[in-house]
Amino acid sequence: MVPSRALVLLFAGPLVLSFFTLLDRGLLVPMLLTDAAIALLALTDALLARRRLVTVVRRAPAVLSIGRPNVVSLDVRSLARRKLEVRVQEDLFPSAESDELPLEVDLPPRGHATLKYRVTPSRRGAHVLGDHHVRYPSPLGLWIRQYTIAARSPVKVYPDLEAVRGYELLARQDRDPAGVRASRRLGGESEFARLREYRREDEYRSIDWRATARRKKLIAREYQLESDQNVVFLIDAGRLMTAEFANLSLFDHALNATLMLSHVASRGGDKVSMMAFAEEVLAYAPLTGGARATRKIVQAGYDIEPDLAPTNYRAAFEALAVRVKKRTLVVLFTQVVDEVAAAELEKLMRGLLPRHLPLLVLLRDVDVDALALGHAGETRALSGVGPYLRGAAAEILSFRDKLVRRLKQHGALVLDVAPGELTPALINRYLEIKARHLL
Repeated sequence: MVPSRALVLLFAGPLVLSFFTLLDRGLLVPMLLTDAAIALLALTDALLARRRLVTVVRRAPAVLSIGRPNVVSLDVRSLARRKLEVRVQEDLFPSAESDELPLEVDLPPRGHATLKYRVTPSRRGAHVLGDHHVRYPSPLGLWIRQYTIAARSPVKVYPDLEAVRGYELLARQDRDPAGVRASRRLGGESEFARLREYRREDEYRSIDWRATARRKKLIAREYQLESDQNVVFLIDAGRLMTAEFANLSLFDHALNATLMLSHVASRGGDKVSMMAFAEEVLAYAPLTGGARATRKIVQAGYDIEPDLAPTNYRAAFEALAVRVKKRTLVVLFTQVVDEVAAAELEKLMRGLLPRHLPLLVLLRDVDVDALALGHAGETRALSGVGPYLRGAAAEILSFRDKLVRRLKQHGALVLDVAPGELTPALINRYLEIKARHLL
């Protein structure tokens, strides 16, 4: 029980009366009687409120998407014969947050309501949504009845599944998700797929004039991309991938992009695989096609977290050589900031050619970019060292640019992109590779 404001105000009356007893001792008895009456009234109200009158049942999805607001529902029911003003608080796991808690609702006598809030997790893995904490006023309003309802809802936080669902919905509507250019979905002119209405982004040479004449509207030929090819994702889970952007680690951004592209690739008939590594291989999903492909990657990597271990590129590439023999598009997500790591990575990437097609995805540090361009908004305290910071940032960018040029000269593909733009940029590059028959 928690004293309400009404009870505090009631006891304020005898308190004021006690000051007057210093002037008139005859007020002592009325003061004591007033105290006793209020105490008796409060005790009676507490006894009337001892029974629990509110039940709460949670309905939460078994799988949550990292970095996304996931809806959780609460069925709140009143057993009282009076109206209740109910407040419900939830125990979330440490890496989850919600701006909508606590929830408040007015329940009619013996009424019920369904409350919803959104929880946003920031770490993947297995977690538990905990107890409910309920508050409502006592019958006379002198107390706030408060108690805990034990609850345990196991949930698994996976990579961003909502993006996959959104892409699938748009694909079924024959539309493209934002940021993915439709023109790059077209394949070469060797595998005819179907005739359809001409779109503004289509090339003029794709128009089928005979079909256009028959239907009296522009009809275009669509060619399908080659299928049954391999795509392997290598995700660095080492020290540099622990850096965060938009409350998600770089590893999470890479894993989300992997999940999205694996869905796109498997939907197009390709086989996909994923390997997460740091000092050693941490997780591996074998090459799989069809509807199971994305699920295999999710299950293999949902509980992997980047740590402060150094990155061992050689261990990952040796594991890749053992597991993959057929020509494959190898997509490597990583961060490189020193010459030693860059030299090793460059040597290993060249070693993949010409057997495989390597695509190196370098995740840009937006803060370093902002410093180099003078957009970081340095504070006055750092104004004296601002030029030095910008110089260091510019040196890092120059180092990355040289690495990108060297890799491109040797035939490797490179995608140097900010984490927030990674997914659409990666899908566009994959579709370009397919359309140009590079694989």
